Amino acid sequence: MTTYVLRRLLLMLPVAFLVTVGVFMLIHLTPGDPALILLGEDRSPQAIADIHRQLGLDKPIYIQYVIWLGRIAHGDFGRSITTHQPVSAAITERLPATLELGIVALVWSLLVAIPLGTIAAVRRGSALDYLATGITVAGVSLPNFFIGVVLIFVLSVTLRLFPFGGYIPFAQDPIESIRHVVLPAIALGTAGAAINMRFTRSSMIEVLNYDYVRTAWAKGASWRRVIFIHALKNALIPVVTIVGLQIGGIIEGAVVTETVFTWPGVGRLAVESISDRDYTVVQGIVLLAAFSYMFANLLVDLVYGWLDPRISYA
Repeated sequence: MTTYVLRRLLLMLPVAFLVTVGVFMLIHLTPGDPALILLGEDRSPQAIADIHRQLGLDKPIYIQYVIWLGRIAHGDFGRSITTHQPVSAAITERLPATLELGIVALVWSLLVAIPLGTIAAVRRGSALDYLATGITVAGVSLPNFFIGVVLIFVLSVTLRLFPFGGYIPFAQDPIESIRHVVLPAIALGTAGAAINMRFTRSSMIEVLNYDYVRTAWAKGASWRRVIFIHALKNALIPVVTIVGLQIGGIIEGAVVTETVFTWPGVGRLAVESISDRDYTVVQGIVLLAAFSYMFANLLVDLVYGWLDPRISYA
């Protein structure tokens, strides 16, 4: 397995290089000029040229890319154009809030999806199965910002059960931290829960028709043993793939949710940086999201081997 992991890490290098090229080119080809944001009303040609020279934007784009790539190779992601804070420090400050939100949303989605998907598969064609299917369609169809607004209106403004926004670190006040994370986690994790439920149901239906499951039934094994020991473990393999993508997409998915709930995470930092044309911060965040996808895929491949011992890494 060690050889397999090392080989996968080496294969990530050309992918990472292509990611840096794509990120840099797309960011710099988008409309807007950071000099105009920094200068405000003083937008004389000379002032704009001075800012471009200070930021290195007066050089050809391929020269800018080589300089930027050289800094990244030394662990330097540059400084924010607007705040002059190191990009790595700006992301590190916001990352714990995003990770907390993403982990809680993922746990919520799995706690809802796997039991309901399993029950819907076992009780196929029942009222519960149709209810689970309806929840799946609604969860996939409704955007998370709409779910967030509805949650704020019903559970925060009307019933006053939860705060409508803000963030409190768990170490500072665990109870208030949980109360603040509930609504954004539900909004962020609902679509994932619907997708995971659909895959769990369809995969369980397929596995329940396998010969070894019918043999277990014929031998008189209890339904708990058949469902949870024989069937569910194999049925979770397709679900693991989807969950891996959801783990990699925590930062991407949190952009809208963090904006709706004023959650001070990396997603909200990305929105603010895009508005300010802060190229260096946006590039750092997109790189972080891309690398999280790559490592999540590697983690999924390793989990495959645990779920199904027949899978070989040779």
